[in-house]
Amino acid sequence: MNLRRALITWALLFVIAFANGALRELTYARRMSLLAAHQLSCFTGISALALAIWTVNRRWPFRSYGQAWRTGFLWMALTTGWEFVFGHFVMGHTWGRLLADYAIWQGRLWILVLISIVLLPPLVFRLDLHKRSTSGNMV
Repeated sequence: MNLRRALITWALLFVIAFANGALRELTYARRMSLLAAHQLSCFTGISALALAIWTVNRRWPFRSYGQAWRTGFLWMALTTGWEFVFGHFVMGHTWGRLLADYAIWQGRLWILVLISIVLLPPLVFRLDLHKRSTSGNMV
């Protein structure tokens, strides 16, 4: 996966994350506490992102384990940058409010989403490599 494809994929991941948030707000957030809805949304988001990364990797595979790691870190940096720039300068949230999503000791699980964004590309690469090696299609 080259840089252009990595950026296109990140845009797809962004759309998926946005849809996950909309689903949360329009459905189950009305029936549970905000914290519980946030936590559930983090896990549904990670699952959706994993499926998307796996699917995109079928079309545009990572060329190496290192490239998969670099892509994951790129996506995490883009996501974090977007969150803080958009959240602060467009939405008007304070830095404190934005940082509160990282308070895992208070049940906020956003950091797990960011960690998964980093870990999923190398995991998908390894799983795909293992699948190819066990099926007789050596890389």
